[in-house]
Amino acid sequence: MHRDAGSRGVVVAPARSTKRGGLWLLDGLFQGGLSSGPMNTSLAMSIGVLARQTGCTVPTIRYYEEIGLLPAGPRTEAGRRVYEQSAVRRLTFIRRCRDFGFSIEQVRELVGLVDQPDRPCAEVRDAAARHLTQLREKLAELQALERGMVALVQSCDTACAGGKAVDCVVLEDLGAAGSTASMTAVRSSGCCG
Repeated sequence: MHRDAGSRGVVVAPARSTKRGGLWLLDGLFQGGLSSGPMNTSLAMSIGVLARQTGCTVPTIRYYEEIGLLPAGPRTEAGRRVYEQSAVRRLTFIRRCRDFGFSIEQVRELVGLVDQPDRPCAEVRDAAARHLTQLREKLAELQALERGMVALVQSCDTACAGGKAVDCVVLEDLGAAGSTASMTAVRSSGCCG
């Protein structure tokens, strides 16, 4: 780490670039490194700019810093954090993982695999396969819930549509102890029982 006089007091961690799978990656991407040599403040960005570039909110970025998924950017002499492109890449990676439904702990596992690039690709595949299994289980639960809702709507269409809410079978069914076939389908999915 060193302080560059031309960078308004920004503390910088050196990093190296390497080529992996046809892509140039910054080795410091997930260790908090920034760029080779002094930080170029013309390329540095505020947390607000980082948020806009990645589609994340500022509170989300701060949360990821707090839990250790995203290294906090170095501070200027004025005390403001600044970020370089490595933060954009890492935050984009985290956001994409979250978009695919990975939990924070699963994202931490994937980031750990990126941090240790010599680990086998099979570990990444296995993490993704475990997540796929979980998604399929949730999908089955949602399909059972859908069947239950279809049954509720159809029962209203046939029994009371057009009548008063007090006589609606949907409201009656939702308030009942679950003796109808529509709720049996929902309960068998494990989502409510």
